[in-house]
Amino acid sequence: MLDEARAWVNRIQSSGGCNLMAALKKILKTKDIDSIVVVLGSCADQNSDVLVDYVSQTICGGRIPLHCIAFDCNNHLTNLSLRKLAEASDGRYHVYSSGAEEQIYTGTDITTLLREIKRAQDVINKIAEMRQGMMGDALVSILNEISLEVQKLPQSRFLPRPPNHAGALTIDEPASFIPKASHDWLLQNGLKAKRLTLYQVLAPNAFAPIEEFIPIIRKSVRSQTHEKAMTQFEWHDGSIKNVHVDPTLLYDYQKQLGAMVKLYERRIDWLSKDSRRLFGTITEKRVVILIDLSLSNVNYLVHIQHSVRLLLEQQLANKEAFNIIGFGSTARAWRPCLQEPTVANLQNAWKWVLGLECNGSRNFLAALRMALENEEDRKKQSVVGGLYLFTSGIPDQASDVICSFMEEASAGQSTKVHSILFNVDDYDNAEGANPGRYANITQTAECLRTLGHVTGGRFHWFRETGIIESDDIKLILCEMDKAVNYSQKCAMLVESVKRRSPKYDNKNTEDTKMLPMRPSSAKKALIAPKHTELSLARLQIQDNKEREERRTIAWRPSSASKKALVPTPPEPVVNPHRGNHLSKNSNEKEKKKRPTSAKKQPFYTENKNDVGTVYKQYPEGKKGGKKMVPHPSVPDREDIMTSNLWLKKYCLAKLRLDLSKLVSGPDCAHAKRHINTLNKTVSAKYCTIFPSVNIKGKVKHLQLQVHELLEYEQQVESVLRRYLRRLQWLLGASRRTFGTVVEKRVIVLVDTSGSMVTHMEDLKKDLVALIWDQFKRENISFNIVRFSADIEPWRPHIVEPTDANCNDAVRWVSSFVPAGNTCTLEALSEAFREKDVDAIYLLTDGKPDSSTSKVFREIAQVNTVRGVKVHTISFNCNDESANTFLRQLSAMCRGRYHRIFAGMDGDLAVHRLLESDFKDTDYPVLPTFESDDLRLLTAEIEQARHFLAQSRSFRELFGTTAKPHEKDKSRYERIATTNQKLQKT
Repeated sequence: MLDEARAWVNRIQSSGGCNLMAALKKILKTKDIDSIVVVLGSCADQNSDVLVDYVSQTICGGRIPLHCIAFDCNNHLTNLSLRKLAEASDGRYHVYSSGAEEQIYTGTDITTLLREIKRAQDVINKIAEMRQGMMGDALVSILNEISLEVQKLPQSRFLPRPPNHAGALTIDEPASFIPKASHDWLLQNGLKAKRLTLYQVLAPNAFAPIEEFIPIIRKSVRSQTHEKAMTQFEWHDGSIKNVHVDPTLLYDYQKQLGAMVKLYERRIDWLSKDSRRLFGTITEKRVVILIDLSLSNVNYLVHIQHSVRLLLEQQLANKEAFNIIGFGSTARAWRPCLQEPTVANLQNAWKWVLGLECNGSRNFLAALRMALENEEDRKKQSVVGGLYLFTSGIPDQASDVICSFMEEASAGQSTKVHSILFNVDDYDNAEGANPGRYANITQTAECLRTLGHVTGGRFHWFRETGIIESDDIKLILCEMDKAVNYSQKCAMLVESVKRRSPKYDNKNTEDTKMLPMRPSSAKKALIAPKHTELSLARLQIQDNKEREERRTIAWRPSSASKKALVPTPPEPVVNPHRGNHLSKNSNEKEKKKRPTSAKKQPFYTENKNDVGTVYKQYPEGKKGGKKMVPHPSVPDREDIMTSNLWLKKYCLAKLRLDLSKLVSGPDCAHAKRHINTLNKTVSAKYCTIFPSVNIKGKVKHLQLQVHELLEYEQQVESVLRRYLRRLQWLLGASRRTFGTVVEKRVIVLVDTSGSMVTHMEDLKKDLVALIWDQFKRENISFNIVRFSADIEPWRPHIVEPTDANCNDAVRWVSSFVPAGNTCTLEALSEAFREKDVDAIYLLTDGKPDSSTSKVFREIAQVNTVRGVKVHTISFNCNDESANTFLRQLSAMCRGRYHRIFAGMDGDLAVHRLLESDFKDTDYPVLPTFESDDLRLLTAEIEQARHFLAQSRSFRELFGTTAKPHEKDKSRYERIATTNQKLQKT
């Protein structure tokens, strides 16, 4: 290669002018260049300002230095132009002159060396003067120089620092458990989760008083306990229940409460140590730390740096990704996107934190936008889980402005903002630069508390002496207060039992005048009869029956008996060869034979002489056809398939959650019978007991109970959330524009006609996202064809999605320029020339230039045998005829139709629907999607919401349908009212 280059240089001949602009344009289009060397011996044809502007705009965002050499050039304008080019591109400037050697010293390298040599000589001269005692005014000038240098240093350099402040981090081993916020921790370790609330413990021994209407006395009577054997206790819903107090059970319960309180104390102690005292608990996997670097914190910069050091050492090692953003008047980030918390990255982040300086006010909104509107993270689909704001004052922007931005920016995501306020001693009397917005410490805390709670985050407030307020600790303290309250109520219940004891009365009522206790030898009262003994009335009835049986009966001959009239059947003849097979079969039949009616056994109840019955043997009947509510499971991982195939696996019918089928049991006969005494036909009474519902035009009895309907609603809500997450996935990243690419070898046809000029930049971003998000990740071989007035394929054939091919495709897509007509038919013909292609994705914003019928005819002729699927994408097209053409083309080729337009905002509606917990099944309303995948999934979501509303209406029927005992009660009330009217008349 060197020999060829040497030979090429020897063949160069001088001719024409010096067109430096053309040379730069050609060389800057070449790929993989680290630096460019420009050798110029004469004045360039172009102006120096034009050259500098072109180079600055071309290499913007990259680093390609231009090293410029003036070769034996006596024109000072040429030397000046080359120096400007070198400085604009961070390159170096060098001069060679055979006539004037002094020009060599104007080069970049030699000038830098001469400057350092001069500084060294000045230092040597001053040292020599000091040795000779010839200081004079030199000492004063040295002191002035030192003071000037000291003044240039930031004020934070003179702050006291802890030992080894600038040293390397000592990173702790990652914790074996995943830290949780106190709210999530209490879901597993709270009193309710451990079933240690007082009401859960007393529930088996708590009974609600019963109140029923007694027809005889014509009023409602409330039940009472015998001799007040139970204690009345107020329940959590305000009702009063009779509780049987077991002191042993309550003693064990109080011991368990004591153990839980000790656990909560250890939790609070853990939250108050190390970096958790400063930042709280970092719970999310992907976090961004926002550090307040306003000028008000200049005296506390070392404190801020030390706090961040503890955080890097103790809590970030077990996370998936992190980033740090410092903000004053402007915001600056440690890295442009989230980084993995390796040891090298953590050490590098600490070095960056050591170099931070305080300036300006608190532009929190700029830092928030930098964290949430990061294009690099969006390309990688890396969503920030938590933002931790570490500040000492109120932001420059109003709280309602910040809250509105956070609500819109985090729509469809689960990003939480946690605010951390560190209280400085001179907050209200701070001197120096005025803040962008003033507020006292109370107003600041209220503002930051609101910012944290609006996104479901936490608020943490501390100072050097300790924690002032923490949401995590507050929840634990509330749980401890509950435990203490429950323990006090237990003591009250035990005390109420002790008060009913005679020994307790003797000890506490010595001075009171009371009757003496009855001696044990005194005559006892009559013993109450046993519940199993017959009452006197029943004994008299039984004696009367026995007397009637013993009465004398007139004589009758034996021939008059009915048994004598019936002949005795002959005994069956037993065949010795067959044995007693017949008798065995008959016995087996008798054994298998089940009773046709139920057998009951009476028993005496504990209420005086009331008799109850219990079923002893049930008749044989058919097995119940009642359908149980299923518990389906839909995997969280998104499958790369169309909505049609996905719903065939996970639709409501496949998951057996179709409410019409669950409710559709056996049809009711609605039997009617003619009553002769009434001379009319009366319907069966049970038809009025069961609620009736209309299922697909048929009236059926609702056989699902309230708890079964609640269980069904829970399962439907779970499946509905999974459907909405699938819809969010379809509306995210490149799937929002192109849909889901399910084939493995595809060609993308991109319309770059003149009508695409307003949306071309958005289309370029979407194409880049498609290449990395779907082609590279799912290993899909692809090719891209640009069409307008002409056809330009990216590659001759479909290629594999390697890194080199993807990068080259991104560069090629970035060069799209919209112009010309729309040659759709020619682009489709070019795509069909590829022999091994599974699908074609056509993206356009309008109808083709040729006739649509011609397009249909040509495509049908080419694709009838091959059967290649053609998926059409309507990109911001409002022409209904064009959308109809694309819809028909995809249907003809067994493809899918997808439409994207500027006003489509499905993410916000889905987010609101998830946040509402489906309390209102009619609001919010999902937008109408015309895309095939989105339309099918939205229809299934609406069906699930319809079933949910229908189930809730069914539950309301149980409240409006009167029960049999309620009907009897109303009948008795009507009879009582009628009797009262008769008495008055």
